[in-house]
Amino acid sequence: MSTLRTVHEVGTSITVLDGDVELLRYTYVPDSPQLESPKPFVHPIRTRGGHLVSLFRPHDHVWHKGIAWSLPVVGDENFWGGPTYVHGQFYVQLENDGTQAHRRVETLAVDERGVEFVHRLAWISQAGERLFTERRALHVGILDDDAWALTFETSMKNVTDRTIPIGSPTTRGRENAGYGGLFWRGPRSFTGGRVVTADGVGTADEARGRRHEWMAFEGRHDDVDASSLVVMVDHHRNPQHPPQWFARSAEFACLNPAPFFSEELEVAPGETAHFRYGVGIVDGSADVAAEIADAVRAELLSERVTDVRMARVAAGIGAPA
Repeated sequence: MSTLRTVHEVGTSITVLDGDVELLRYTYVPDSPQLESPKPFVHPIRTRGGHLVSLFRPHDHVWHKGIAWSLPVVGDENFWGGPTYVHGQFYVQLENDGTQAHRRVETLAVDERGVEFVHRLAWISQAGERLFTERRALHVGILDDDAWALTFETSMKNVTDRTIPIGSPTTRGRENAGYGGLFWRGPRSFTGGRVVTADGVGTADEARGRRHEWMAFEGRHDDVDASSLVVMVDHHRNPQHPPQWFARSAEFACLNPAPFFSEELEVAPGETAHFRYGVGIVDGSADVAAEIADAVRAELLSERVTDVRMARVAAGIGAPA
């Protein structure tokens, strides 16, 4: 039987608890200022042992918020937050910080397999134009005594009459800065941590821009003699799989499977773009990264069906359960 339970602050957030440990809070109606491109986010995020593995609104990048689906280049709009990269001018603060606006909750369910939350959103530019409608699903499940998994899935429909390119600062001219997508920002104490891939343990600088199915980040905590591991896995049907990755360690801790790193994805009018990811949160170190990646992959390929997944099946990009 699952040990998970939820607390729903209706119209604001959902919290998932494992016994007395708050594993995560998903704020789906944030109070962020427009400059930070208001969007839902997952923070705090904790291991089953209660160790914090996320950071909220750091002073260096106030638009970084735990784990969030953040896109810096959506046509001429910015759904990342802060300034926009303009080739030849570097970063310029423009009036283009859009909002991912919650519209309604479709599902909140708890069973022996975990917690499921599905909601609808609208992507609205700072000027007030609706660009996408979105259906988003999150699932939380226990993997083992030391690990749990978050599955994140989104389907974004272009509701304009024009093709919208989704890209990154690299597709607009900045070298090796292809961030955008599902982005995790780690605690300050994780700075200088180790990055793990199927090829072994290395540095974020070595991993940035490389293609991998999964990537993990091992960091150490202050105050306690413990390490934690965050493992992100890309679904095999995602665009550009296996993706290039955006990762940092020396400056701060972050991981981001980046499907728009070096090539824009064009979404035609009426077309829907689909993405699915798994994230493992672990009380442990780099030596269990591959094992956890396998477990998270199994979650991604499970027969658990959500409305979002059925949309993928209807579009011909997912196998029916």
